[in-house]
Amino acid sequence: MHLPRVLRASDYRDLLIAESVSALGDWLGTVAFIALVFDITHSATAVGGMLTLRLAPAAVAGPVAARVVARWNPRRTMLAMSAIRALIVAVIPLLYTVWWVFFWAFLLELCSLVFLPARDASILHLLDDEDDLTLANGLILGSSYGTLPLGAGLFALVSGLASGALSFLPGGRFALAFWVDALTFVVGFLLIARITSLRSVHVPGEEEGEEAEPTSFLRALRMPLVRSTLPPVVGVALGLGCLFSLGIDFVKHTLRASDSQFGVLVILFGVGAALGMAVLQIRRPPQPLRVLRPGVTTMGIVLSGMSLAPTLWVAFVGAVLFGGCASYSMVAGMTGVQKALDDDTERQLGFAAFHVGLRISLVLGAIGAGIAGDVIRSNRFPLVGRLDPPRTVLFVCGLVIMFGAWAIRGTIRNVIDQTEADEVARRRSPPAEQPRPALIEPEPGQ
Repeated sequence: MHLPRVLRASDYRDLLIAESVSALGDWLGTVAFIALVFDITHSATAVGGMLTLRLAPAAVAGPVAARVVARWNPRRTMLAMSAIRALIVAVIPLLYTVWWVFFWAFLLELCSLVFLPARDASILHLLDDEDDLTLANGLILGSSYGTLPLGAGLFALVSGLASGALSFLPGGRFALAFWVDALTFVVGFLLIARITSLRSVHVPGEEEGEEAEPTSFLRALRMPLVRSTLPPVVGVALGLGCLFSLGIDFVKHTLRASDSQFGVLVILFGVGAALGMAVLQIRRPPQPLRVLRPGVTTMGIVLSGMSLAPTLWVAFVGAVLFGGCASYSMVAGMTGVQKALDDDTERQLGFAAFHVGLRISLVLGAIGAGIAGDVIRSNRFPLVGRLDPPRTVLFVCGLVIMFGAWAIRGTIRNVIDQTEADEVARRRSPPAEQPRPALIEPEPGQ
């Protein structure tokens, strides 16, 4: 049995393994953060504050990430962020106080927001054939989120083993969990260091004495491609945050299900995500951006329909469809941006804007849905009747996602048409004769 062609590219394979190992440790660390903060404070509010803290880096890291990824070679960026993250999580259990944990949690998220755009912008350089880009994006996305249940299980195993042997340390039963997390970042660093094809990626201004074009986060937001694709992708993140926040309440209280049945719902969501990536790989649309809006629109319809589920089995079907639409849309968006942006600086700036927008939207979706579920009462809607708070919030969130998918009508179509026209021009003429038009609007007055 032969490996898929995308896995025969050694540099991509190293990145995929590095991301799988690091993501496993990252989810282990996330669960350890939650458990440690609760152990220190015995307060669910403090745990919520720690999770909300993940919003703050996204607000300040946009300018930082844009400048770093636009001026550093992506391999150097990933190596630096992997090393720094390993050091951060290694020192967390050394002091048993909440401000210490919050401080390092903030810095860890900041480093992740610099790492992710460099990773996503690098994928195209690691493949032997551009046709493998959809599958390559899907595998990276799967490695990032598919390791969530494994990370939670690993925390249970590690904390059980460490509860006695390391109890003499402050926060000792958490120490091993964070040190294993640090080890996964070290493994990721070593694997990324083996990648050779990224060494030749030139970033303007990287060499001494070389002038670089000014870079900023606002420059990324001025790119028509980013402006037109960001609202649908933000809709995906809002839907995920909403479902993550209210999913357990919806399943346990509205549908009268058990904890194990909620676990089944989460598993089915993962199954749907895998199916969505498989469908996109089989279809392989020539222009992935064309399927972005329909995919997000369908996701909104599914979420609103899922909120009306009369039985748990209907919700199970909705979880599969929701996961499929979410992964289908996310991978299509990633692939479309990578194909449309030829310039490495533009590509990294675009992904910096995407990841900041995704993190903010995911947290806002989770926080907003949780507050709304606690504040609002049952409501009556035309055609669907009276809905309890979880159903109401999920139903409205689905409608918001559908609206967001079509918020900027016509803009994304113009970007796609321009991209396709540029591709035809490149095929007909040498690149030197037909340079690609910049996908960044000029500053006023230029």
